[in-house]
Amino acid sequence: MTSRTFAAFLQRSLEELKEQGLYNSIEPLEGPNGPTIAIRGRELVNLSSNNYLGLATDERLVEAAVRAARAWGAGSGAVRTINGTLRLHEELEAKLAAFKGTEAAVSFPSGFACNMAAISAVMSPGDAILSDELNHASIIDGIRLTKSTTIRYRHSDMDDLRAKAREARDSGKYEKIMVVTDGVFSMDGDLAKLPDIVEIAEACDLIVYVDDAHGSGVLGGGAGTAKHFGLSDKIDLQIGTLSKAVGVVGGYVAGSRELVDWLKARSRPFLFSTALPPAAVGASIAAIELLQESRELQERLWRNAAYLQQGLRALGFSVGATETPITPCMIGSEETTQLFSRRLYEEGVYAKAIVFPTVPRGTGRVRNMPSAAHTTEQLDAALAAYAKVGRELRLIP
Repeated sequence: MTSRTFAAFLQRSLEELKEQGLYNSIEPLEGPNGPTIAIRGRELVNLSSNNYLGLATDERLVEAAVRAARAWGAGSGAVRTINGTLRLHEELEAKLAAFKGTEAAVSFPSGFACNMAAISAVMSPGDAILSDELNHASIIDGIRLTKSTTIRYRHSDMDDLRAKAREARDSGKYEKIMVVTDGVFSMDGDLAKLPDIVEIAEACDLIVYVDDAHGSGVLGGGAGTAKHFGLSDKIDLQIGTLSKAVGVVGGYVAGSRELVDWLKARSRPFLFSTALPPAAVGASIAAIELLQESRELQERLWRNAAYLQQGLRALGFSVGATETPITPCMIGSEETTQLFSRRLYEEGVYAKAIVFPTVPRGTGRVRNMPSAAHTTEQLDAALAAYAKVGRELRLIP
């Protein structure tokens, strides 16, 4: 390293993170990311994956990925606007639009890229964006790119949103005003109040933008929170991922034909990123078809989530305000949360600590993600570990 100042900065900053209990170690898996995982030769019950429906390891998706790679190649070879658009991409996007109940959809390399692409392509410096204070980091970064006026409203506080929307509208300062929210808030598992948001948007002429990363494949028969609330035709931009419940990688924006045409013309991640590889596209198509054919996986997911949440509550833990399979076990201090997670690991359960800056200081939690692939026996093993560690650390009676 040529810069001594840079080296000193890195060393000092890493030491500070470790002292504050904020350093996150990364453990590579020694096999697939399924209901159980192997790390350093140990098998652990896996409660940290976003693989809600178990599709990441589903043989039907694996076979679809192999077929697509053999037919179309290992990579797409270019950005979409040059010659990286395959008929396979258009097939996926047509299926996504039908699945989400919109006129059109466009895919991106990741869900993060969707928020960077869509918000910045639609909003400008003369506009305003009303953003829930607990929105995902990718939403926040997408908003920063716009140089629009950012107006944060208190989390799911519809009175605060209504007042700030009216103030922004009545000021006459902004050409366009957008309200942006997660559909499902990933750290707490609660739902956005979409019916109220849509009502406020209609009264104040707001663009409605919903990042449904944790709702797609899980709510509304898999179509997401807009479908769950019967509002598919009221949301201007629906963002989803292909990397969570769908089990592959990538993201998409669904909405009107004009919106998709505009994003293809003006969104920088679309214009300057190589298209999704054929294997990912083929597997994603297979996953969407499975979700359209049956709700069995979603039903199993919700049964497992209810079982785990009831078990944790019975032990004396709080799972917060979750309304979804996302199951936070609320601990508090960063140090205790990290210790709790390490002890669970030693007892055979992989459940990661979530601490500041991902969540506010003093609200550390171990975030559990039960999946459709978990067995009751695996969840019972996890609950037994929670009971042992919780009593050891005097967090429960």
